[in-house]
Amino acid sequence: MASPKETQAPHESIGIVLSQRLYAGLVIGHQLTSEPLSFPTGAGEEHDDFLVELPANAVIEAIGDLALEAAAGHEQTIGSVGLALPGLVRNGVVEEAPNLPQLKGARVQELVSAHLGSRGVTAQVNILNDADAVAAGLASQRDQLDRIIRVWTIGTGIGYGRYPFSEGVWEGGHTTVTLENESYCGCGGRGHLEGIMGHRAMRLRFLDMEPEEVFEAANRRENPDARCLDFKKLWHKALAAATASSIHMAGAGKFYITGYNVRFLDLPLYKDYLHQMVKMSPLQSYSVEVVEDDHLTRIIGAAVAAEQASER
Repeated sequence: MASPKETQAPHESIGIVLSQRLYAGLVIGHQLTSEPLSFPTGAGEEHDDFLVELPANAVIEAIGDLALEAAAGHEQTIGSVGLALPGLVRNGVVEEAPNLPQLKGARVQELVSAHLGSRGVTAQVNILNDADAVAAGLASQRDQLDRIIRVWTIGTGIGYGRYPFSEGVWEGGHTTVTLENESYCGCGGRGHLEGIMGHRAMRLRFLDMEPEEVFEAANRRENPDARCLDFKKLWHKALAAATASSIHMAGAGKFYITGYNVRFLDLPLYKDYLHQMVKMSPLQSYSVEVVEDDHLTRIIGAAVAAEQASER
């Protein structure tokens, strides 16, 4: 006779990601069932900042509507809904969101639950930081749900994700990596990792150059630009310093690096700096892997985190 666990239907979740756009999909048994939905649907960069310009209530409505669209035909069997977004998230509240300021202080979990409940979907909603969703998604896709995984996401800001879930702030992108007068971080703090590596911070630092141009000038074989080359070294030292701090606090293990600006990463240079910073032999068993950034991983991760939250 099959055990109840063996005959139990796979858990059904909706995974939602809030970044420059909204993405959502139906996840059954940790597998995305179809191509993800998105909002807004128009092509072109002019749509990428659309959500930033919406008031908070309109963002909540857009999240709920896209979740309902993804759940079509499964409204009564959805067990959980996971929403991943950038910012400091605790107890269902977005306490800080430099890249989505209209959501600061919003009880997003409660508001999305109410929106879905008014349309007949009563599944538990769980919200989490988007980097944590990446970590959960990678753990699921690599069948490593029994291991500790840490992730750096390198984009507009810098995210630090950790799986499995553990109570804490985990704002690794705001790790202090220098005592110099660095003040380009979106939160206003000095010496932060994001203030060096974040896309927004790099554009503020080099008002006359785009980040792509900075690294292109630094990587020239002949006559590299000295200012750009110095910054490239600083960029890699900052990431190594933040990683070394994590290793010294939480131990060695697997680190993934992803995000659209992972293209700037010189992996041998980063590893060299990291090796210079981590010298205790018991802590040198860490490993680093660069992975492609995609919305599918984040959607699956949000859904997996929501499923696990519903079982706690």
